[in-house]
Amino acid sequence: MSLITLTSPCSSRSYPSAGAARRWQGRLLTGAGLALLPWLGYLAATLPAREAVAWVALDAAEAVCLLTAGTRLVRADPRHRAPAAAAALLLVADACADVALAAPGQELTGALAMALAAELPLAALCGTLAARTAARLSG
Repeated sequence: MSLITLTSPCSSRSYPSAGAARRWQGRLLTGAGLALLPWLGYLAATLPAREAVAWVALDAAEAVCLLTAGTRLVRADPRHRAPAAAAALLLVADACADVALAAPGQELTGALAMALAAELPLAALCGTLAARTAARLSG
């Protein structure tokens, strides 16, 4: 008796594995966290002292959460969910505060661009990582 192997036309396609996607997402979060580090220095040097404390603290918390979630995700550590969820919350709060406090004109345009191009997409990724992984583990 012989075995017949059926292949679909799609079987020759190469799809990234879940591990490769996880590593890519982890590197993205880690890179975003690292990118915030020089930004913290810029904020501290250019903002009035009272404002600098608030913004540096918020962005430092974002950086810590992104770096923690990213490095844990790269290592396939399931403990990436809590810092990813915290990063999502902080990024949404940062985007809202930036837009709400921006002066009309160029400052508002910059805040909207940063929110739409960086903060909210990163927040969506972090929220998805936290929720999807938790759903997989519970279901």
